[in-house]
Amino acid sequence: MTADPTERIALVLGAGGARGLAQIGVIEAMEARGLAIAAVAGSSSGALVGGFYAAGRLAALRDWLVSLTRPRMLRLLDPTMGGALFEGKRLMAALHELSGDVAIESLPIDLTIVAVDLMRQREVWLRSGDLLDAIRASISIPGLLAPHVIGGRELVDGGVLAPLPITATRLSAAHRLIAVDMHGWPQRPPTEIPLPAHADALASPPSLRAWRKRPHADIGVIERVARSIDTMQSQVARVQLALDPAELVIRIPRDACQFYEFWRARELIELGRRQADKALDAVGY
Repeated sequence: MTADPTERIALVLGAGGARGLAQIGVIEAMEARGLAIAAVAGSSSGALVGGFYAAGRLAALRDWLVSLTRPRMLRLLDPTMGGALFEGKRLMAALHELSGDVAIESLPIDLTIVAVDLMRQREVWLRSGDLLDAIRASISIPGLLAPHVIGGRELVDGGVLAPLPITATRLSAAHRLIAVDMHGWPQRPPTEIPLPAHADALASPPSLRAWRKRPHADIGVIERVARSIDTMQSQVARVQLALDPAELVIRIPRDACQFYEFWRARELIELGRRQADKALDAVGY
């Protein structure tokens, strides 16, 4: 691929839990080179990052995430008794403070947020309506965050069917397509993670005490669900790249962090910047 910095770029942001925060660093690296991002498609955490970028609020999201400690993150979790472990209202209230009310169709960048319709078993491309409403649907990880209803459709995480939503950008006017894959080769051999040590972190936030007493309340449950979903997404993303290749793929190592370690935002953003710089240098951007 011969790079032309003046070309309009479609950017595909993938699903990957906390690893998705590395995509903030990817965007920062692209902006530092003056690359023109004309269209964005995102699933799950990619929808969060892409949505805030398109709305011009990425810096606010970045600052908030960098300030997020593990105790603060745990306080955002609001346990629910049905459909999933968490309801998500506290998280969305915090995000609303950062973004305000934004309509997708009013954004200066062509944005597609991808979710999945459970009943019809197909992708849903959200290209209009309330931005946070669409993000909430796309981050509804099955079993962890309750599904979200838009237009009478029960929607869940876009990563279920489209962890790397390349096809959603093909209708844009962009000249080149760059995808950010959250399932790159690991940085080190896999090791066993001492899950019980994490369970103690759930003891202090009052809102989680009742939830922790439930039989399945160990954070090991979250980790097992997350690993299962991550394994599925990794395989689906490979198929998507094989069937519909991007001109450039920026890969984030799949072992960069645990699925739920959003309090590691600073180092993940820096990792994304480094990975992007390496990939962009290789093609002459």
